[in-house]
Amino acid sequence: MSQGDERGYGSDPGARPDDVYSTLGGTRQTRTRLPGGADDGDGYGRRPARNSRSLIMVVGVVVLLIAAIAFANQGGGGASGSDGGQKTDTAEAGPTAATGTKPVQGKNGTIASGFAHDEQGAQSAAANYAVALGSDGMFNKARRHGIVQAIADASRVDDLQAGFDADYSEQFVTQIGLSADGSAPTGSTFVNRTLPAGTKVRSYSADTAQIDVWCSGLFGLTGDTSTKPVTNGWFTVSMTLKWDGTDWKVLETGQQEGPTPVTGDNPVSGSDEIADAVNQFGGFTYAR
Repeated sequence: MSQGDERGYGSDPGARPDDVYSTLGGTRQTRTRLPGGADDGDGYGRRPARNSRSLIMVVGVVVLLIAAIAFANQGGGGASGSDGGQKTDTAEAGPTAATGTKPVQGKNGTIASGFAHDEQGAQSAAANYAVALGSDGMFNKARRHGIVQAIADASRVDDLQAGFDADYSEQFVTQIGLSADGSAPTGSTFVNRTLPAGTKVRSYSADTAQIDVWCSGLFGLTGDTSTKPVTNGWFTVSMTLKWDGTDWKVLETGQQEGPTPVTGDNPVSGSDEIADAVNQFGGFTYAR
């Protein structure tokens, strides 16, 4: 169950029906006018305010409220900068902080595409490409070729594809307990998932960018007979990207271990629980 409870957010079934009639402070007092001897008094010798004056005051308050709301709505598109221009939606955040730029709308298969032609767009592309290259699809030849063709620069598709084919050879795939097509044995679930934790720009120009993506990953086989249980690890994926005129594409990619934090004291979950989590929690198609 997610944080919170079965009541959800935005409703309170425990509230009493008559609470909507409550006043601030919990009082329901009424004011009683004392008897007066004349129409121009209120029992204390003071002349009551004229109705027309009260109406003018109420109308004035309403007009001010409407003006304030309209002004606030006009400012929702972005605050003015010191030069009189409008600020963009991009949040001014540090390299490892989340940003405010809206996600891309395009997809190339299941991989996000159409990244912005700037440093943040290059970081977003690298993070998403790290997820794709660190997925279980890389263990199936047809799916692997589809991933490479979606993210690689046209000049590098053949070289990258040949390199990954060598890395994910049939011998390697069967050695870890999978069938030649990358499928898991009956009764088991194969887990290979990459989770970006942050990105760093090593160099950037309008044409190329070198990006590091710090990641955590899950890898292994669930099942009672598995000799390779699901483990987690930390590594950094390095990418050189090229702007091809419409999107960022991969020229080169590499990987090294770490930085690795100290393992926490969480109890280890059983194989069935891990398999259920992987099957029930879908991966992300957009990062950063």
